[in-house]
Amino acid sequence: MKISEMRELTPDELRHQYEETSKELFNLKVQQSTGQLEKPSRIRELRREVARLRTVQSERMKEGAA
Repeated sequence: MKISEMRELTPDELRHQYEETSKELFNLKVQQSTGQLEKPSRIRELRREVARLRTVQSERMKEGAA
């Protein structure tokens, strides 16, 4: 998901997307530790998506405070 798409999400949708992405990242890390991971590049993609989601959340927090 692109950051422009993330900025269009409502706060609830953003939080839900963050939770789902974090869960998927956790599951992939578990698979990696047990040697069952098929696509290691997916971990990198999810880490970046989590960072983007957190960036959008912090931007909104700063807008609300200003």
